[in-house]
Amino acid sequence: MTNEHLTVVAHADGGATLTIARPEKGNVLSTPVMRALIGALDQLAQRADLRALILSGGGERSFVAGADLNEMSQLDPEAAERFISTLRDLCEAVRTFPVPVVARINGWCLGGGLELAMACDLRIAAAHAKFAMPEVKVGIPSVIHAALMPRLIGAGRSRWMILTGDTIDAATALSWGLVDRVAEKEALDAAVAEALAPILSCGPQVVRSQKALLRQWDELPLSAAIAASVKPFGEAFATGEPQKAMTAFFAEKAQRAKDAGMP
Repeated sequence: MTNEHLTVVAHADGGATLTIARPEKGNVLSTPVMRALIGALDQLAQRADLRALILSGGGERSFVAGADLNEMSQLDPEAAERFISTLRDLCEAVRTFPVPVVARINGWCLGGGLELAMACDLRIAAAHAKFAMPEVKVGIPSVIHAALMPRLIGAGRSRWMILTGDTIDAATALSWGLVDRVAEKEALDAAVAEALAPILSCGPQVVRSQKALLRQWDELPLSAAIAASVKPFGEAFATGEPQKAMTAFFAEKAQRAKDAGMP
């Protein structure tokens, strides 16, 4: 899947890293880049052995510095709808990806890049990262997955970011809940690994099931979300993972009691 737009690296723990390989251009999202990413995500989604995905920007300057302004400046209304539909499809491919996706935010995270990050399940940012939704400053509204922002940081802060286009730093993003963890540049990979460790320690089927439920809960009314959770609970027992995990739990509990000298 590696090509001029991206690289994919598989890890021994069942994870993989998908990197946008345009650091000299801030990893901006042009139509060819977005199509390449969608294709790579579609292929990765078919891997039954995949347990988690890290999404990163190449280099140390930008995660994604937005959509490609050079391309957008040439659009007419019909072409603009095609362009934004492709970005929508990319963000949806991430949001609905079958295993957890972690955004490794290694620098500027702007506009469509922030929408892409918000479509991920977890967001780990370098301390020097910056965040903004600057679309209004170039004459276009923030759309599609900008709709995720109020769920993450609330309506008021979302209005502020989207209407003013102001930039916030990583510390502010953390305090607002826009990112989940902040690390110094040299510790970013360790922070991503630490965030993934408890996920990778769980059974792969239960993690896939839980992610699917979380996405359903985003969209269903409360009563329907509760009802939709019953069947996946029963289905979990057909995987063998509950039996294995519960047996290990009781064995560990018995060993702790033995070590403590308890009968």
